[in-house]
Amino acid sequence: QVQLVESGGGLVQPGGSLRLSCAASGFTFSSYAMSWYRQAPGKERELVAGITSAGCITNYADSVKGRFTISRDNAKNTMYLQMYRLKPGASAVYYCHRRAGDYWGQGTQVTVSS
Repeated sequence: QVQLVESGGGLVQPGGSLRLSCAASGFTFSSYAMSWYRQAPGKERELVAGITSAGCITNYADSVKGRFTISRDNAKNTMYLQMYRLKPGASAVYYCHRRAGDYWGQGTQVTVSS
């Protein structure tokens, strides 16, 4: 079955960096576009970034453009989200998502605080 497992979250100071990973299994990873979403307490889940199946095209929420980079390694069945210059407003649970079939990971907590 489809499994998406996020990792790499944690506590980081404002201005710091963090890299999230999403390990995929149970399907042909290289055939699917993937996305990262996040949800902060009391807020709706929002799209952070997306990437096409081959990784050629990416898109970002305006709030993270220039600071976050989405990428994937299809040989490793893994997607990444590199986050730079983190702000406290980035604190949220970050989720890996496969739009086809609406599959979600369990999420990984990112907390940006001094």
